[in-house]
Amino acid sequence: MLTSLQNPLVKQLRKLHRAKDRERQGLLLLEGTNLVEAAYGAGRSLETLCYTPEWQTKHPQLWQDLTQVAERVEAVSPEVLIAIATTVHPDGVVATMPRPNRTQLHFHSLGIVVENLQDPGNLGTIIRTSAAVGADGLLLSADSVDPDHPKVLRASVGQWFQLPIGVSSTLVDIVQTYRCQGMQIVATTPNATQTYWEIDFCRPTLILLGNEGAGLSKELAETADVTAKIPLQPAVESLNVAIAAALILYEAKRQRSCAA
Repeated sequence: MLTSLQNPLVKQLRKLHRAKDRERQGLLLLEGTNLVEAAYGAGRSLETLCYTPEWQTKHPQLWQDLTQVAERVEAVSPEVLIAIATTVHPDGVVATMPRPNRTQLHFHSLGIVVENLQDPGNLGTIIRTSAAVGADGLLLSADSVDPDHPKVLRASVGQWFQLPIGVSSTLVDIVQTYRCQGMQIVATTPNATQTYWEIDFCRPTLILLGNEGAGLSKELAETADVTAKIPLQPAVESLNVAIAAALILYEAKRQRSCAA
């Protein structure tokens, strides 16, 4: 059992708390039973599996399954597990897996494009909702939060493994390409004249969402051929971006279900 915080593996895993080290090592950190189970269910292989004996006793079958797909398996003390986890109260298991290759997405029916998103919890929630409605995928600007951030993975509640996610520094060019191919581009703006439920989401559509405070940049907003707003009471300035995404995505799902 690993008990020393000075162990080379422990030091290596603690570095994965930082985005630059996740990129350098080509690994990401999976924390908690739900995430490691979701990774196994998605057929992902693990680089390292670290667990406490108490966790192994509680989850004997999952432990057995994970040891079959992990290159390195280590029992660790509770103190070591706390040191390598980013959560305050980890539930007894932490693993690493190779970072996925971020290739360009291929939207054909319903996609989400998110610009300059900074909160990992918001991104994880948007990923979870997008997967729930069956979206093609999510495209994120390169200046947004790292989609491999441990909090993004946790907030997605395992749906990170199910939804294709891309990152690009040329959102405007990509969106314009899809517009030329006939996809409807819908920008969420507070000054739009139509509400989001007045938009025809039965058409192939890309939904553009912006930064939590500043919204969409002028350049990306101008790629849209339709703008939509979410009505708010005068005293309310804006909605949380993850809530806005959920409202619009489920309106698209409602319309498509009614038309089916």
